[in-house]
Parts: sequence; structure tokens; C-alpha cells
Amino acid sequence: MISAIVYTSATGATAQYAQLLAGQTHLPVYSLRDARSALADGAEILYLGWIMASSVKGYADAAKRYRVRMVCAVGMAATGSQLTEVRKASSIPEDTALFTLQGGYHSEKLRGGYRLMMRLMRGVLIRQIAGKPERTPADEDLLDLLEHGGDRVSEANLAQPLAWLAAQEG
Repeated sequence: MISAIVYTSATGATAQYAQLLAGQTHLPVYSLRDARSALADGAEILYLGWIMASSVKGYADAAKRYRVRMVCAVGMAATGSQLTEVRKASSIPEDTALFTLQGGYHSEKLRGGYRLMMRLMRGVLIRQIAGKPERTPADEDLLDLLEHGGDRVSEANLAQPLAWLAAQEG
């Protein structure tokens, strides 16, 4: 039985999703750091983490300590994209549910090396997307996010994870 939602967040989008999910599931929410003292090793959890270079931050640590039943990976790209890359980069087993959720981009909230890395990557990504001869609506949205920053967190993005959870209960 799933006992909690555990998350790692860099700029707040993942924490927002954890709170939204808790509102729908009535599960307690803990940061990965706080979960260490609040949850027993081996507890079944839902894990939410932010994406960096296709890898879900904090997932490996959470998977060592807990039984992760579902992962929600939060990044800048459209909800539902990058599933294959994220699963592979994070070594998420096939029997663990994985969902990607669009979060946002807030360069002012990034710290240290992450801020520098995103400053460099942002320019590359903008040129890459802007140079596409035909851009999709998802491309346009990501370009807008990179150029202007912003937040794409929404309850609607949780539809698939919530459906998966409902199926587990039934």
C-alpha cells in the first residue's frame, strides 16, 4: 500500500505537483530529506523529481531506500514527452509507472552549477528550436518558456498519474 509522496525540487514546480497530488490522494508529502526520518525503509511511495539531462534527480536515492511504485519526472518539455529517455537515463524499471510533467523555467531560482549550466543550454536550445523549419505547438511552448520563463504546473497535467493510481485501487 502506497504510504506517501516523496519529492525533490529545484525551483518549486515539483513541490507544487507533490502538493497537488497530495490534495487528490490525501497522502502525506515529504521532501526526500524529510522522508528519511518520517518513513520506514521499504515503504511504498510515489516519487516526484525534476529532470536534468533526462535523469530524474533524487530517484536513485529514493529507489535505494523505498519501493517506488510511480515516478513523476518534472521538466520543461511537454507533459508525456521524453518517457523513453527519462526511463533509460534514470534506470527506472519497466514495472514502475513513469509519467513526465511539464513544470516551468525559473532561472533566478536555480543555484550554483545548475544556473550556469542552464544559462549555456538555454541559448543552445533556443537556437535549436527557433531553427526548426516547422515547429509544433509543443516546440512553440518550450521556446516561449525558455525565452520568457514561467510556470506550466497544472492539475490537468496530473490526469494520467491519477488514472494510474485509481486503477491500482480498483
